[in-house]
Amino acid sequence: MSTIAEYLESLRGKSIAVIGMGVSNTPLIRMLLRSGLKVTVCDKAPRERVEELAAELESLGAKFQLGQEYLSKLSRFDVIFRTPGLSPNTPELRQAVEKGSELTSEMELFFRLCPCRILGVTGSDGKTTTTTLISEFLKEAGYNVYIGGNIGKPLLPDVAGMVPEDMVVVELSSFQLMSMDRSPNVAVFTNLSPNHLDYHHTMEEYTAAKLNIFLHQGKEDRAIFNYDNDITRSLSKQAPGKAVVFSRKQRLEEGVYLRDNAIWLTNEMGNREVLPLDEILLPGVHNIENYMAAIAAVDGLVPDKCVRSVAKRFTGVEHRIELVRELNGVKYYNDSIGTSPTRTMACLDSFSQKLILIAGGYDKGVPFTQLGVEMVQKVKTLILCGATAPAIRKAVEEAPGYADSGLELIETHDLAAAVAAAQAAANAGDIVILSPACAAFDQFKNFMERGKVFKELVNAL
Repeated sequence: MSTIAEYLESLRGKSIAVIGMGVSNTPLIRMLLRSGLKVTVCDKAPRERVEELAAELESLGAKFQLGQEYLSKLSRFDVIFRTPGLSPNTPELRQAVEKGSELTSEMELFFRLCPCRILGVTGSDGKTTTTTLISEFLKEAGYNVYIGGNIGKPLLPDVAGMVPEDMVVVELSSFQLMSMDRSPNVAVFTNLSPNHLDYHHTMEEYTAAKLNIFLHQGKEDRAIFNYDNDITRSLSKQAPGKAVVFSRKQRLEEGVYLRDNAIWLTNEMGNREVLPLDEILLPGVHNIENYMAAIAAVDGLVPDKCVRSVAKRFTGVEHRIELVRELNGVKYYNDSIGTSPTRTMACLDSFSQKLILIAGGYDKGVPFTQLGVEMVQKVKTLILCGATAPAIRKAVEEAPGYADSGLELIETHDLAAAVAAAQAAANAGDIVILSPACAAFDQFKNFMERGKVFKELVNAL
C-alpha cells in the first residue's frame, strides 16, 4: 500500500473493530467512518460515560460494543485496531488473530504509509523532552515537521498531506512498539530501566518491546544509544544500521560526549564542539543527556548554529521540572512526568540543595529500593500520598543513613493535603517539588491531569 487512499479502498467490504475511543484512536475512527467503512467501536467505558462522543460517531455510522464485554467475539472482525494501552498478548486478541483477524494499530499503519523520513524516540525516561528538542532543531533548520505518537496527536490523519521532504518525529512507548514490524529511519534509545511491569509483567518483555525501535532498520538507518546505561550500551551491538552512542560520563572516540564544558561530536567527518553547556536553559544533568541524544539524531540534517539557537530559548516541556511560582521565598516545581523512580532520581539530581518532595501514586510493580537511598540523601521533607505511599515509606526507612538523616516523613490522603503540608513545612529558600516516582492512575486520568491539579493548588496558595 503506497497511499492512505489505497489502504482505505482495500478495507471496503471488510468488518473493522477499533478498540478504544481515546486520544490516539478517535481521529482514526472518524477517518474510517468518513471513508464509508463498517466500523465497530469497542471500549470498556459504559455508554453513559462516553455519550457525547458516541453520539457523534454514531451519526457517522459507527456501531458500538461497550462495557465489560467490549472484547467479546472479536474474531468476527476482519481487521482489528488496538489501543496502545491494550497488550497484543491479551487472550481475546490472540484468539482473534489465530482465527484469521488482522491485528494492527494507528501507529503501525502510519509507519506503513508515511512517505517521509521518520525520527523515533523511546526509552524509560527523557522521551518527550528529546522528541521535542529534535522537532525544534528540525524546525529551526527550515523543515516542515510533524510531531506525534505518544506525544501530542495521532499522525495518521495527516499522512495524506505529507511529502518526502517533510520530517516526522515520534515518541514511541513500549505499548506502541510491542507489535511494530517497522522501525524509524533514525531511532533514539534514551535509556532503559524497570518500568510498566504492571503491563509487561517481566523486564524481558518490556525490553523486547523497546527493541522494535531499531530492530527493523536498514543498513542506511541510524540508531542512537546511551553509552552510560548498561542495557542500552549492550543493545547497541544489535543495531542493523549505524549505531551512534552518547555519554555524559566518558569522552568517546566516536559519538557525542562532554569536553571542556561543552557537548562535542566525533564521527567520520572529524570532531567538533556543538553546544556549550552554559547555553542550555534546562536544569539537570538528565537534560544534558537529552540534548546529546537529540544532537546525535539530527547530525547531518541540522547545522550546529540551529542547535545553539534552540538551546538559548528552550525552557522545557510542561510537567517536567516546571517552575510554577515563587511564594514567600519558596519555589514550587511541577515534575508530574516523574512517573518512575529513575525519573524522580534524575529530578533530585537537578538541584544542589535538599528538597521538600511530594511523591506517591499508582503502583506499576517497580521497586523503590534505590529511590529510598536517594531520598535519604537529597530530601529534607518527604510528603507521601497515593497507593504506593507505604512502599516508598518502607524503602526510605530501610535505606542506609535514614535514622541519622533528619528526614521528615508525612503521609496525606490526597494531593491537596500534600500541597498544604508542603507549604506548612517550607521556609524561605526552600524548594517544593511534585515528582511522584509513580503513574497517576490511582487518583487521576494521567500525569498531565495530576500536574494541572498541582499547579492549580499551588497557584491558589
